Amino acid sequence: MYTDPIADYLTRVRNAVMARHRMVEIPSSNLKKAITKILFEKGYILNYKFDDNNGPKSNIKIALKYDSVTKQPAITTLERISKPGLRKYKGADELPRVLNGLGIAVLSTSKGVMTDKEARNLNVGGEVLCYVY
Repeated sequence: MYTDPIADYLTRVRNAVMARHRMVEIPSSNLKKAITKILFEKGYILNYKFDDNNGPKSNIKIALKYDSVTKQPAITTLERISKPGLRKYKGADELPRVLNGLGIAVLSTSKGVMTDKEARNLNVGGEVLCYVY
């Protein structure tokens, strides 16, 4: 049993990208589904599917995205920020900018899981889950 399911999610995606896999399958949760939707909306993954018909053992299938010419992955870095041993919270006025706006920070706020740019627009802070670029 792992103690940090978000770190496990990020590690599975990171390992699949490094091994040049087309698909990766991850155990599902509502927070992981929200992070997956954000990655799809921002263009870091090609597609996803929530496989909820297995009852409590549902999965998320993610199709990873690569450049058609150079074969470089769309995700170069997935970095976990807030950990179970040390939670990182940021207020609305101190939200991080990843690579000067080229990357995204995924936050868990009182208004749901969102990117740093969306949180700045809504003027809310929250727990910084990870950086993606």
